Amino acid sequence: MASASLLFASFSMGAVFAWGGGDFLGGFASKRANPTFLAAIVYGSGLIFMTALALLNHSALPSHRAMLWALAAGCFAGMSLANFYKALSLGSMGIAAPLTAVLAAAIPALVGIATEGLPNTLQVAGFILAALGIWLIARPEGGTQAKGLGLAVLAGFGFAAFFLCIKQAGNGSALWIADFSRMTSLVVTAAVVLFTRTSFELPRASLIAVIFAGFLDVTGSVFFVRATQTGRLDAAVVLSSLYPAITVVLARIFLKERFTRWKLAGIVAALIAVPMIAA
Repeated sequence: MASASLLFASFSMGAVFAWGGGDFLGGFASKRANPTFLAAIVYGSGLIFMTALALLNHSALPSHRAMLWALAAGCFAGMSLANFYKALSLGSMGIAAPLTAVLAAAIPALVGIATEGLPNTLQVAGFILAALGIWLIARPEGGTQAKGLGLAVLAGFGFAAFFLCIKQAGNGSALWIADFSRMTSLVVTAAVVLFTRTSFELPRASLIAVIFAGFLDVTGSVFFVRATQTGRLDAAVVLSSLYPAITVVLARIFLKERFTRWKLAGIVAALIAVPMIAA
């Protein structure tokens, strides 16, 4: 039982680090190019990367049902990432990222509780502590401008639908499930780029950053798929949604964004919540 909990926690934290790093790179690049175009590159690079991994790993294709759910997940995620990058480009990463995470976690967590029953007392306490941590990280400081929050809300709902669809994909190959979700995400974002005549201008440094963001984003999805396959949906979503802590830390280190005692308290609360939820 302990080894199963450790495995579940490892997959969830893998998603945290991958998504947090990917969002930082994507947010950095979104300040220099059209967010929808960037999202298309993220999904395209992620699709190529994950297809190569799945083929090299000789992973078996998932069932027809799993493929359809993965494709549906990609549809919801498609424009959500573009909206998220736009929100990051308009305001502080320390506000938009956690707000999206809170909304994306709340809906699937409630669905998980409704379908799988209430978790144990320690996990419930961990959920509350994690929510408090994310709120503290998201707390606006001083003159911080809360721009792009509407887009962050839309992204949160879209990612929530993505999480629910991924759970429905079942126990097939995580590599292929993540890969198929990227197919429809790429189609959706590429269609918007083409029909809206979006500018393709992108500095070389930003291009490299967004390609690596795609690698990290799809890797995070693989970890999340495995987390939902080895543990409860609500626990997997809440744990994985702690990724804004990584985004905020990276923004502080590389972009010199404000890092107050409240954000530090939020990160500490999130760290304490991890073993409680994984128990």
